[in-house]
Amino acid sequence: MLRGFLLLAAFFGFTGVALGAFAAHGLRARLSSEYLAVFQTGVNYQLIHALALLAVALLAQHLPGRLAMFAGSLFTLGILLFSGSLYLLTLSDLKLGIVTPIGGLAFLGGWLCLGLAAWRLG
Repeated sequence: MLRGFLLLAAFFGFTGVALGAFAAHGLRARLSSEYLAVFQTGVNYQLIHALALLAVALLAQHLPGRLAMFAGSLFTLGILLFSGSLYLLTLSDLKLGIVTPIGGLAFLGGWLCLGLAAWRLG
């Protein structure tokens, strides 16, 4: 679990920075300001949750039970669904409807699992 979440954190951190730079330099002239803001929202959530994955990887060794693993899995799912759907929307105008909110719920579930794991520490 430690290695997997560390690798995911590194991957999502790297690609988040790359996508942010791509948006700032390569998409500014191609996207409307509204779509550029939507793309940037995807990048921001990806980077925040890449750091959350890093924290989960490091904390999982000290938190009892499977809640930390669930948190990391939900953060990963949230990045893929939430940020991924925003990237697809802005780059291809493909609207995935319910996918973005499901990704947001995955983020919330990840934070809830992390909080419950902390609560169990006593």
